[in-house]
Amino acid sequence: MVLRIGNASGFYGDRFDAVREMLTGAGPGGELHVLTGDYLAELTMLILGRDQLKDPAAGYARTFLRQMEEGLGLAHERGIRIVTNAGGLNPAGLADALRALAAKLGLPVRVAHVEGDRLPARDGALAANAYLGGAGIAACLAAGADVVVTGRVTDAALVTGPAQWHFGWGPQEYDRLAGAVVAGHVLECGTQATGGNYAFFRDHDPALLRRPGFPVAELHDDGSCVITKHPGTGGLVDVGTVTAQLLYETAGARYAGPDATARLDTVRLTREAPDRVRVEGVRGEAPPPTLKAGLSRLGGFRNEVVFVLTGLDVEAKAALVRDQIEDAFARGGSRPAEVRWDLVRTDRPDAATEETASALLRLVVRDPGPEAVGRTLTGAAIELALASYPGFHVTAPPAKGSPYGVFETVYVDAAEVPHTAVLPDGTRQGIPVPARTRVLEPVPEPELPEPPAGGPVRRVPLGRIAGARSGDKGGDANVGVWVRTEEEWRWLVHALTVERFRALLPETADLPVVRHVLPNLRALNFTVAGILGEGVASQARFDPQAKALGEWLRSREVDVPEGLL
Repeated sequence: MVLRIGNASGFYGDRFDAVREMLTGAGPGGELHVLTGDYLAELTMLILGRDQLKDPAAGYARTFLRQMEEGLGLAHERGIRIVTNAGGLNPAGLADALRALAAKLGLPVRVAHVEGDRLPARDGALAANAYLGGAGIAACLAAGADVVVTGRVTDAALVTGPAQWHFGWGPQEYDRLAGAVVAGHVLECGTQATGGNYAFFRDHDPALLRRPGFPVAELHDDGSCVITKHPGTGGLVDVGTVTAQLLYETAGARYAGPDATARLDTVRLTREAPDRVRVEGVRGEAPPPTLKAGLSRLGGFRNEVVFVLTGLDVEAKAALVRDQIEDAFARGGSRPAEVRWDLVRTDRPDAATEETASALLRLVVRDPGPEAVGRTLTGAAIELALASYPGFHVTAPPAKGSPYGVFETVYVDAAEVPHTAVLPDGTRQGIPVPARTRVLEPVPEPELPEPPAGGPVRRVPLGRIAGARSGDKGGDANVGVWVRTEEEWRWLVHALTVERFRALLPETADLPVVRHVLPNLRALNFTVAGILGEGVASQARFDPQAKALGEWLRSREVDVPEGLL
């Protein structure tokens, strides 16, 4: 029997009415068996940690609880199980709140939760959590839970858990588990699998992409699946949208998780019908002996001022105000520990509007304490109002400094993490660690196809033929690049080397860059270490989550054989 799993949330703050849409929007024969919701990201864990400092009973995604005021009854009527990581730092607290809500609504809903991911506090971290697998979720469902709440689990665990429960897979059925890992990775970011943030969006009717529906995976006992969506909803599902999501926030051919390591180089995608993509052929391996864990802590305090430089002499104006601010720091005796200036030349010569005649000079400061990024900076900026470059103004009045967070990835022995399923009747069931493990190692680069024959070329943006999707993992970023035909692949795999990548994106020139080759997907995946500093919460970069790094790459011009255009 096919297991139909839908997703209604890709992050904390996603579309509120998606839960209702997913619970009620299926056509005949397309009803869901399980609805998942992913609410946790690296930045979210920091936010929840700060919430819990103020209120120990907090620490979970309150949005989910509000969604359940209507969704709990709808799911109960339709017999749909709900599995979510909205428990964040306090899954027991959210489970109790759901029981209270069910009692208020008069619903006989059985709630269970998974815990054990929270690690002992270390290095001043607000939150320290290991990424658990799906076995705890499976145990809760097997005990009759209608709703399962977790804390930090892998995004894919929201699918591997229900799959283990439904099909009765054993812990060493790695190919099946790996198939579920891939399905879970496609679903986890919601509408990114159904046309959201899609590089080739211009190939489709804009009205279709106005409000994409959320994805559904039809999972089979052999681990294969079909990615689709509810009929009548917006967006689209095709090989490109699924490829893009498979490349998102991944790295090499081995995609590790606590349930199994999925070999992304074995994934085969086929368009089965409109809005239906079959995912099959996934090979799996034993999981690694360690679990990834995330540490979220306060890194210090930051502030920023954006100066507007209009018209002539932009470089000289920038130099003047920079000297004035640095002089103020020196006279005040409290220069922030980190001072960063970025001049963004958004101006144009002989511009028709003042805005298009203006450039932006961004000053960002960081320091362990609030004073150096607060009064010292704001006082210096305000005092220059009548004493600096002609046309002086800023985009917003200088404000007080604010705390910023830092995310760090560490790895812990799986045996040290007390993965526990708390069943609907309160019974605590320990989840054993995997009996077999396999240490991760890189996959040798596959044999490359022959390059295309020589001939005339044309200089065009890379995005004329290649799609891309990029994202963050702590301080690192990945950029997945794919093409749609074998002829384009023969060109791309030889043309887009690490050296060429660095030349096209000069910000990466001095950073470690690794290229991973995925022929089945006609894709290259580049990982760039350190480009995001200490992670998204530190806001070290203009695009702190590297969401548009791939689009920048697509905009760069390269020589493409005319036959491909």
